[in-house]
Amino acid sequence: MTTPFITIKDLCMDFPAYGPSDGPSDNAQCATAPEMVRVLDNINLEITEGEIVGIIGRSGCGKTVLIHLVRGIDQPPTSGQIIYHVAVCPKCGRVELPSHAGSACSTCGGKLESRDIDFWAPENETLKTRIMARTAIMFQRTFALYGDDRVIENVLRALDDIDYPSEKAIGRAADLLDEVRLTHRMMHIARDLSGGEKQRVVLARQLARDPVFLFADEPTGTLDPKTAKIVHDLLKEASRENGMGMLITSHFSQVLEDVADRAVLLDDGKITRIGTPEEIITAFMENYHDDLVYTDQEIGNPIVRAENLSKKFIAVDRGVINAVDKISFDINEREIFGIIGVSGGGKTTLSKMIAGLYEPTAGKLEVRIGDEWIDMTKPGYLYRGRAKKYIGLLHQEYDLYPHRTIIDNLTDAIGLEFPKELATRKAMITLQMAGFTEKKAKDVLHRYPASLSEGEKHRVALAQVLIREPRIILLDEPTGTMDPITKVDVKHSIIHAREEMDETFVIVSHDMEFVRDVCDRCMFMRGGKIIQIGPTHEVLAALTDAEKDIMARAVATERDRAMDNTPKSVPTQADPKGEDVPEQNAGTLHTSTDEMFEM
Repeated sequence: MTTPFITIKDLCMDFPAYGPSDGPSDNAQCATAPEMVRVLDNINLEITEGEIVGIIGRSGCGKTVLIHLVRGIDQPPTSGQIIYHVAVCPKCGRVELPSHAGSACSTCGGKLESRDIDFWAPENETLKTRIMARTAIMFQRTFALYGDDRVIENVLRALDDIDYPSEKAIGRAADLLDEVRLTHRMMHIARDLSGGEKQRVVLARQLARDPVFLFADEPTGTLDPKTAKIVHDLLKEASRENGMGMLITSHFSQVLEDVADRAVLLDDGKITRIGTPEEIITAFMENYHDDLVYTDQEIGNPIVRAENLSKKFIAVDRGVINAVDKISFDINEREIFGIIGVSGGGKTTLSKMIAGLYEPTAGKLEVRIGDEWIDMTKPGYLYRGRAKKYIGLLHQEYDLYPHRTIIDNLTDAIGLEFPKELATRKAMITLQMAGFTEKKAKDVLHRYPASLSEGEKHRVALAQVLIREPRIILLDEPTGTMDPITKVDVKHSIIHAREEMDETFVIVSHDMEFVRDVCDRCMFMRGGKIIQIGPTHEVLAALTDAEKDIMARAVATERDRAMDNTPKSVPTQADPKGEDVPEQNAGTLHTSTDEMFEM
C-alpha cells in the first residue's frame, strides 16, 4: 500500500486585479474588497511517498504558482489546504518521510512520530520551515550558481549551507558530482559550462541538501532534446536512489515521457485530467493545432530599401571586418519578412541598421514614413532620428519592470503618458493584438510580471512594442524558449497585428519551422552577403543539409543562452564558404561587434 506524502485539498489562489497604485480611487469603492483574479481553482491532488508527478499545461495555466505554493514560497493560498504527512522527531525536530514513523531519528536517536501538518496554517510556521529544509527546488530559467567559482566549490557551498561536516565535505561533493555525471568538469568555472552542465550542477547542489522531495519548475525547458534527456535520466535516477519524490512542471511532453510516474493536465488554473503520462500527453496535444484562417493580405509597396549596403568594423588585431557586404533588397509594407542564416552571417548587424542603431558604412538604406523616404545613413532628427520613432525592436533579452504592473509597463514606465481611462483602453487593445484573449488581457492588466508565465511575459513585451504604434517591427529570435502551443499563439499574434494594424514585420531567427509558417518572404545570409532571397519555401528548400543542421543547433544554443541570461554572442565574421565555425572559436578575439570600432 502506498503512503500519501502530500495532500492538496480544494486549493485556490487569487491575485489582486489591481496593483497598489491602480484601481478605484473614491472612498466608497476603496472600502470594498479589491477585485481578484483566480489563478488556481479548486485543486485536489495526492502525491504518494517517492512518486514522481508531472504537471503539464501551456504557458500561463498556473503551473509555477502551484509549485511555489506546495514548496512554501511567496504568499499563502486564498483557500484550501496543503497537508504534509511526515514523521517528526520530538527532540530535535528533524523531518522524515511518513514511512519512517516509529524508527530512530538519524540526528539525535529520538523516536520519530507520525504527523499531518497543515502546511500554511500560521501555528505551523516552525514545522513549515523544517519541512522546507528537507525539500529542494530547481527554478524556471535560473541556475542560481556562483558563476566565478569552480563547479566543486559550488557544491561545497551547498554542503556548507546545511552545516555538513567539513572533514567529509570534499568527498561528499565529489560523490554528488559523480552522481550527476560531472566528475570531468569539477574544476571548471561554473559560468563557462553549457546550459545542460549548469543544470546538472544545480541538481548536485539540491541533492546536497539530502531532500525527501524535489520540486522542478521547467527544469529543461530551454535545453535541446538530447541534453534534456540526459538531465531527465539523472532526475529519475536520483529519485530512485534517494527514495525522493518529485513534482515537476513543464509545457514540453518529453519531460513527462522521460520522468513522470503519473501526470496532471492543468488548464486555466484547473486540473482537467489526471492519468498516465501517455494519456495526459495525448490530451494536451489535442490543443496543438493551427486551424485559424486569415484573410490574404495585400502586400504594399516597398517600405525599406537597401542598395549596395555595407557595414564594416575594424579590430586592431584583425583589420577590417565586413559584417554586411554590399547587399541590396526591398521589404514591402504589410510584409512579414524573415532574415535567416548561420551565426556570423550578418543578420543581427543588418537588423540593427534597419532599426537605426548602427550607421551604415557605405551604400543606401532608406525607410518610408508616410510618402517620404528617410535616409538612414544620416544622423539627426530629420533623418535617422525621425525614422527610429516608427521602428519597434523586440530583443530576445527583453525585460519588464518587475515592480510595476502590466499596465504601467505598457504606459508610463516606457515613457508613454496617457489619461487613465485611455491608458486602460489602449493597453487592453494592444494586449489582444499581442495574443491575449479579452478576458486574459483584463486579468493580467494589473498584475506584476512575476505572476506571469514566460510566454505571457513575451506577449507583454511584444505589446510594449505595439503600443508605441510603429510602422515596422523587428523581432530577434521571437520563439527562443516557447512551447509548441505558445509558438502558434505568437504566430497568430504577428499575423493578427499585421491584419489589424497594417504592421510590417522583420523576423531574425534560426527557427526555420517558425519562419516557414509565418514569413511571406525571407533571405538567407552568409558571410555578410545575401545568398538567396525570395518566397520562404523556395529559400528554405535551397539550404544545404549542413546549413539546416547548424541552424537547428543554433536554436538550442539560443535556449541555453536565454536560460542563463547571458548577452547574445555575435561572431564577428562567418567562414566565407559558409562552413560551420564553432562559436567559441569564431568569437574568440571579438565575441561581439560591441568590442570593435565602427567604420
